[in-house]
Amino acid sequence: MPRANRHFLPGQFWHITHRCHEKAFLLKFARDRRRYLYWLFEAKKRFGLCILNYVVTSNHVHLLVKNTGTNAIAQSLQLVAGCTAQEYNRRKQRQGAFWEDRYHATAIEGDAHLHRCVTYIDLNMVRAGAVRHPAAWAHGGYREIQNPPDRYRLIDLAMLATTCGFRTTTDFQQAHRAWVEEALRLNAIQRDARWSETLAVGTQVFIEGIKRELGSKARHRDLEETHGSFVLRQPSTAYAITFAIKNGALKPKYAFSYGKKAFPTWG
Repeated sequence: MPRANRHFLPGQFWHITHRCHEKAFLLKFARDRRRYLYWLFEAKKRFGLCILNYVVTSNHVHLLVKNTGTNAIAQSLQLVAGCTAQEYNRRKQRQGAFWEDRYHATAIEGDAHLHRCVTYIDLNMVRAGAVRHPAAWAHGGYREIQNPPDRYRLIDLAMLATTCGFRTTTDFQQAHRAWVEEALRLNAIQRDARWSETLAVGTQVFIEGIKRELGSKARHRDLEETHGSFVLRQPSTAYAITFAIKNGALKPKYAFSYGKKAFPTWG
């Protein structure tokens, strides 16, 4: 299978999905999900990663991030994925790949499409049957959006509220609760492939703009309308966009001595 193309579109929002190797439940223990979130917080501090939502499940993660125009996404995912895998393999005396070799990234248009993606991420563990409400899952962004912690915040709530078209974070939080409650009431929690298996989701104008920006990398990609949105399709190979993360040995600059340093509990 050929290596996926790499590209950055400054200012764009990306829904990133990364699965454990062979879909194994390598994140089934809460301590490993907490460690993933610890390293995500480190990535935010070190590289300025702009995080808008997340959920860490038992065998994959979802991240909604903004590309700030730097190399923050690639550096952050190298750090988070590498250190999470290193810690797990060391503790379990395990060898071999922890993650799938590539992760998938879908460009999401701001405003209405972004808040739909936020809600889709929130409902992941409800969809999986693990909880009845996203507030019950400790390792997802719903709790943080509704009750931002005083320390160790991951989500840029002000950026999220503004991008979704709200003047204040309080207005956004109220609308966010309503979106989730409405989806639960209507049982609208089914898996929707457009958020994790396409190159972009948004209006037709947005999709055409993404296609132009990608240039030759978007050749043979089809623009389609589905569920009230336009999407940019890709070949059948899953997880086709990458920001250069690779599985395998951890690079020396991302290897750390853990010592007795205190870590946040992350729920």
